[in-house]
Amino acid sequence: MNYKLKKISGDASFREFYRLKKGNKTSIIVQANKEKFKNLIAYAIINKILNKNKINAPKLISNHFQHNIIEITDLGEKSFYNKILKKNNKFHYYKDLIKIIFKLQEIKIKKNYRLGKYKLKLQKYSLQNLHRESDLFFDWYLKFSLKNLKISKVKRILKKELNKIYKKLYFKNNTFVHRDFHASNIMISKKALGLVDNQDAIIGNPLYDVVSLIDDVRIKLPVNLQNKLLKFYHSKSKLKSENYQNLKNDYDILSVQRNFKILGIFVRLSKRDNKSTYLKYLPYTWSLINRRLKNPIFKNFQILLNKHIKIKKLKKN
Repeated sequence: MNYKLKKISGDASFREFYRLKKGNKTSIIVQANKEKFKNLIAYAIINKILNKNKINAPKLISNHFQHNIIEITDLGEKSFYNKILKKNNKFHYYKDLIKIIFKLQEIKIKKNYRLGKYKLKLQKYSLQNLHRESDLFFDWYLKFSLKNLKISKVKRILKKELNKIYKKLYFKNNTFVHRDFHASNIMISKKALGLVDNQDAIIGNPLYDVVSLIDDVRIKLPVNLQNKLLKFYHSKSKLKSENYQNLKNDYDILSVQRNFKILGIFVRLSKRDNKSTYLKYLPYTWSLINRRLKNPIFKNFQILLNKHIKIKKLKKN
């Protein structure tokens, strides 16, 4: 039998991916020399959890963790991102993705998960987690965007206000969260939808994956479509009896938090990892942040933001 190995495009992690062709069959080789447990073992364990809950994800074929490699099933080359860009009635297609979020949120969380001798315990999205992620905005984005800014002072002032806002999150951290649920991580395989890049799953707020999908920095959705999708989620989810404004507040808070993190990560990818292609998403990321800052819950924060870092200037970066 002929074997062919071809490197394929990767993601923002330290992993490398290869498509292995064996005759008429293909599989994916995942290699990780850094953060091996998360990128290989945790990935395989989360994939197993998803498949057990009837959510399509890569299955583990063989584990060569000692050699920094695992082999998984191939979900194909076409992502939902490739499909949705050309579609006019995007709402119809996005509804299918929100239905996957419903399935994720039905997963009953266990204390520990195992793969052979390895054990994984899902973390909770604590207040410290939220700050650790949004700190990337100060430590990477601001540091490299505004050279003369006194980062430590601005960080202290804005972080204090962010802390007050994060404490206003209404819904509890009791839901299985994919954590990176967006169009590029959803593959179309034999007309079925499958999830990849699953290793960062966590226990968190039910609105987090909804934010990842609707406020995706890679796809510019109109405001009215974003609102329609959020209302669809509200009307069909386990939160349908909850006050919509509580849901909207959590959505806006988590969107700002996530997009601050993304600004930091994308600058870090450029400066540290020489992946400058991610910088093209910065303007729309700012657009999303400004869209969510219109919520009165951010009134004082926005005053501080404008005062200390001149948000209008940053929007152009």
